[in-house]
This record gives sequence, C-alpha cells and structure tokens, in this order.
Amino acid sequence: MTVKDILDAIQSKDATSADFAALPLPESYRAITVHKDETEMFAGLETRDKDPRKSIHLDDVPVPELGPGEALVAVMASSVNYNSVWTSIFEPLSTFGFLERYGRTNELAKRHDLPYHIIGSDLAGVVLRTGPGVNAWKPGDEVVAHCLSVELESSDGHNDTMLDPEQRIWGFETNFGGLAEIALVKSNQLMPKPGHLSWEEAAAPGLVNSTAYRQLVSRNGAGMKQGDNVLIWGASGGLGSYATQFALAGGANPICVVSSEQKADICRSMGAESIIDRSAEGYKFWKDEQTQDPKEWKRFGKRIRELTGGEDIDIVFEHPGRETFGASVYVTRKGGTITTCASTSGYMHEYDNRYLWMSLKRIIGSHFANYREAWEANRLIAKGKIHPTLSKVYSLEDTGQAAYDVHRNLHQGKVGVLCLAPEEGLGVRDEEMRARHIDAINRFRNS
Repeated sequence: MTVKDILDAIQSKDATSADFAALPLPESYRAITVHKDETEMFAGLETRDKDPRKSIHLDDVPVPELGPGEALVAVMASSVNYNSVWTSIFEPLSTFGFLERYGRTNELAKRHDLPYHIIGSDLAGVVLRTGPGVNAWKPGDEVVAHCLSVELESSDGHNDTMLDPEQRIWGFETNFGGLAEIALVKSNQLMPKPGHLSWEEAAAPGLVNSTAYRQLVSRNGAGMKQGDNVLIWGASGGLGSYATQFALAGGANPICVVSSEQKADICRSMGAESIIDRSAEGYKFWKDEQTQDPKEWKRFGKRIRELTGGEDIDIVFEHPGRETFGASVYVTRKGGTITTCASTSGYMHEYDNRYLWMSLKRIIGSHFANYREAWEANRLIAKGKIHPTLSKVYSLEDTGQAAYDVHRNLHQGKVGVLCLAPEEGLGVRDEEMRARHIDAINRFRNS
C-alpha cells in the first residue's frame, strides 16, 4: 500500500466511507521535518541570515500510532505560517524542547518526542482513520484542521479551551504536523472543508483566519463593533489580510498599514480606503536600537486622524511587536484597545505607560483561537463572507523556499504547499458558489 492508492481513492468520485476505512495505511509517508541534531546550525547568525532552506528536510517517516480521540488525515495541501519559520530557524527556542516536555506528560504522548519534528499548522484533506471515541467524523470526510491541541483534563480550559494548561499548537508544539502527506490531529481540530475552494485555497486560512477572528472579533479579543476605527499593521499579510476582511465585513473602518504601493493596492482591492504606506511616508519609530522617537508617534497619529475625519483608533491589531508597539499604544484613543498576538520584529516591547494608564487603554494578549472561534471563522469562509488570501503555491519539495519567502517577507497574504494534491485547482465541490466569488478568491494571486 502506498500514498498513491490513497490519492486515487480521494480523486475517485465513487469512493465511500467504507472504501476509505478499508484502505490499508502505508508504512511511511513524506513529511517536512527539522532535525534535532541540527538545532545549533545557525548559532552566531543574525535572525535575518538564518536560511530555512538549509534546515528544512523532506523525509520518509513512519505513520504514527493512532490514539483515542484522534484522526489520521491524508493531507492534500497545507501552508506556511510564521511558526514554521520560527521552527526552521530554531528561534526563539528549539521546538524539540516542546516535544520533550509533551512526551513526558503521558505514555501516548511519548510518540511526539522524536529526533525529527514534522512541522506545519494547517491542512486540507480527507480523514483516513479515527481513533476510539470519535463519532463526529468518519473516513472519507473532507476536512480542514485548526491548530489548537488540548487535553481538557483541567477545569481551567472549560470556559475557554485556550486556557487549558495543556494547550499546544499542533505542528509547532506537537509533532506530526500538516506539511506532510499524512497528519495526526485530535478530532476536535477538524472542521468541514469549504466546498467552493480548492485544496490549497481551503488550507490557507486556518491558523491566521482563526487567530484574526479571536483577536479582533471575539469577546476574548477586542470585541470589534460597527464603526470602530481599526489600525491593522501588515494589512496585506497573512494575518492582516484577514483582519482587514473582518473589519470590512463587520462594519468597522480599517486603517491599513503597509510597506509598499503594491500592498496598498491589495488592500484597496479588498475594499479598504484608509491606507498608510509606512515606507513611502518614512515612519521611523526608533532613533536607534534603544531609543524610540515620540515625534514619529505623533506624526503617525496625525496621519491617522487625517484618514478618520479627526478620530483616534479604537482597536489596534498588533503583531509586529517591538518595532511598532510604542506607536500602537500612543495612537489608541482613550479607553481603546491594543490587542497583540505575535512579535515578529521582537518580543521585548517598550511603550510609554503614561499613555496607557492615564488614558485607560487596554492591552489584550491573544493567542490562536478556541474550537468555537475557529469553527465560526471557518464558517465565514464557507459562506463566502471571508476569502482565502493565497498568493502562491509551492510543491512539498520546495517548502524550504516557501518558508524562506515568508521569513524574508517576500510574499503577499498566504503561501500554500501542495502535499498529496498533484496539481492546483483540485477539490472544488461547489462550482456555482465558486463562480460567484472567483475574483475575491483570486485577489492575492492576481496581485
């Protein structure tokens, strides 16, 4: 039995759930990995000079044991997120520490502590097997997966599963991720694949779409409402492109910050009107490595008010971190909210606390999304209210180059990876709905 037999079944129009359940599993499959014995390969180099193409491998690996509440999924397509870049350059920590700690928690979790880490936190594919206790999904189901892995044995996670002490990001803090031909997930990571999208399009939103939904829309994040002025950093990027769509769909006013005219054009094509090209306008929020420039914060705030008719920002959608955080705190209105989910420019943030405490502003930490939030975000994709921001697709063999592009910010939106899918454009089940939204689906490709 090989993965080709699985692919043949997926591409067959006649295969039933029983047919998928009867397919023997292969002994091994191809997967994108990093190796434990190479974690020091970039020692002494600056972050920018660390090259994912040197650390990312395409290996044949054995199929993992399937446990209770889990599913094995044939992965048709996946995508590259910043966490895959961090994994590949071993920053800020090697992910093998995560796998070692997880492996110590219980006997079954020992599977994850290996000398290689199969990475990737997105997938679109077909269920092959389900473990004991799984009733909602069956072999043959076409699915996407969100990346929240939880145990839920503590009471802490039962109001919000993101607060589970054993909360992990699949494919980053666990093994057997989505940049592979087969992936191991918990069944409560699965969601229906939107029928009007191809495999690679369906795989692209997962992590970033759910992250943006919680951060901006959910009551666990900023709780955005109609009329809010929302400052979105990197508004054409993987995260920002979804935040921009949520703001527009929710009746808010996105103020999109971008770094080029090309990226500004993408924001305009989504329907945004208030755009700041920070490169063209020359904002430099730091005088040097240690000193910020409040005059630049004020110049930035003045520019925002020009675009909003004199109003300040209600919500800042933060993810660059160190480079922008001081400015973000400053430009937020009295009583406003800065919500942060990442620190791609550095995680030691500095800001003038007088502007926070005296103006009653709030900083909210936001990390991925719980199952309900991820489901709602995926539902909006399935309804054609929010669209994938896929710009380019790579083969599994070229995942290193895809990660390099994301690392060096050479991409727009999201970068996809074909896993089992032999070509782009497969997996569409609702051609009529697709035709209605085709321009929006292709928006980032056409850029």
